[in-house]
Amino acid sequence: METYDLVVIGSGAGLNVLNYGLQMGLKCALVEDTKLGATCLTRGCIPSKVLVHPADLIREAEHASKVGIKFRVEDIDWQMIAERMWSQINESIAMEEGLSNVENLTLFKGVGEFIGEYEMQVKSVKSGEIIGHFKGDKYVLSSGARSLIPPIHGLNEIEFITNENFFGDKFPDKPWESLIIIGGGVIAAEFAHIFSAFGTKVTVVEMLPRLVMTEEPEISEFLERNFKKHMTILVNHKAIRVSSKKKQKSVIVQNVNNGEEMELKAEEIFVAAGRRSNADLLKVENTGVETNDHGWIKTNKYLETAKANIWCFGDANGLYQFRHKANYESDLCANNIFGPDSEKKEVDYSVVPWAIFTSPQIGHVGMTQEEAIERGHEIFVAVKNYSTVAKGFAMGYDNDDIDNGFVKLVIDKSYKLLGAHVVGPHAAILVQPFVYLMNAGYTCDSPEFPARTGPNKLGRSCPEAGSFMPVYKSMVIHPSLNEVAGWAIGNMKPINIKMEHHEHHHEE
Repeated sequence: METYDLVVIGSGAGLNVLNYGLQMGLKCALVEDTKLGATCLTRGCIPSKVLVHPADLIREAEHASKVGIKFRVEDIDWQMIAERMWSQINESIAMEEGLSNVENLTLFKGVGEFIGEYEMQVKSVKSGEIIGHFKGDKYVLSSGARSLIPPIHGLNEIEFITNENFFGDKFPDKPWESLIIIGGGVIAAEFAHIFSAFGTKVTVVEMLPRLVMTEEPEISEFLERNFKKHMTILVNHKAIRVSSKKKQKSVIVQNVNNGEEMELKAEEIFVAAGRRSNADLLKVENTGVETNDHGWIKTNKYLETAKANIWCFGDANGLYQFRHKANYESDLCANNIFGPDSEKKEVDYSVVPWAIFTSPQIGHVGMTQEEAIERGHEIFVAVKNYSTVAKGFAMGYDNDDIDNGFVKLVIDKSYKLLGAHVVGPHAAILVQPFVYLMNAGYTCDSPEFPARTGPNKLGRSCPEAGSFMPVYKSMVIHPSLNEVAGWAIGNMKPINIKMEHHEHHHEE
């Protein structure tokens, strides 16, 4: 039986660790059951953005009437859009050819499963035949996640869409006439935007009280109001039964509050109800790796599993399922595998940013207001709308518009930034500077924060890592949307801060 120095499961960010091993001359194996490049390249963030951008342009053209310009979308070249998307996905072909010829590397295309201590077999996805059987001294589980399919009656009897088969054999020849999306999270929000912009009649069914539950309630409400201009939104509704007849599919949904049922019909159903772990496919229990109650692989602060010499990161550990987080973990994991024990590094998830590329766009980093209070912080909150700065007005945003985006900052009483949240055009760009700032460990040198923009004297708690003082002290390009983020600090209001009243005693 072959024994490898390093076995990597998954060809997404796991390739970063694999590269370290190959550079060190180790005998390595890579196991991948789908196209190389994994979720981000082949069925997630990269190809989806090739679809999102044309959808964005359509919505921008519609908004242009607010500034005196009327555009008409005369044609949508779906074929061209699809070809550009597939050109990105098909980069996996060149990746596979390249890795197949790398010295000291064996590529197994199939599903890996543990059959003993540090022992694995690989089965062909198509035939189920065993195509590999080996042991590994070290394993890295970057095995990702897959669509969670909810227990809806009849769902296993019909064909439906997930993000996996959408970027596969179920990709439509043209945008569907009508579409029911089951779920209200990130994937659902992005695809609702894409297809509604392309003219599809979209209905979103979400059993929770609001869309994108990871976000501030105000942002969820803002998204829902704007979505309703272009599609039907049913929150507090769950799909309980589906069926298919000829070219139309039916979904029976139930109001979770009063039990009332209604029937929805559409050409297609897209299930985007969350993600589930692939640990069950790996059969990690056979080698001593532990999972939590939801099936995600448990890791400690060093990305080590419960089994020595087996590490895990990325979507597989269920924590912040974003490629940039997996990239961060991959470097840290490589350091902890190949570096001395005295230099092991701990993961830090306190400043994990993300964006939801829907319309309106959403950017997020750090804690929400509710999370900050739950964790014992006394906080200020600062909110500023696009319309209140010159560039926002120039872009056609007025105070009463339902699409008038905003920035919301959550700030500790010491002036440490705890979270930044943006909804509106360029949200991903506007939130990014706060990510840098929160990671900077900046030490402020101002003895006090000026009274005109916040309660006086509280600035004495500086220096404090992650203070907003660099933003306050910086010039902000005018007129630009950066002013929405930079000037939000001027609108700080205490939320749960107990203000101290000082008595002044004067000698007579």
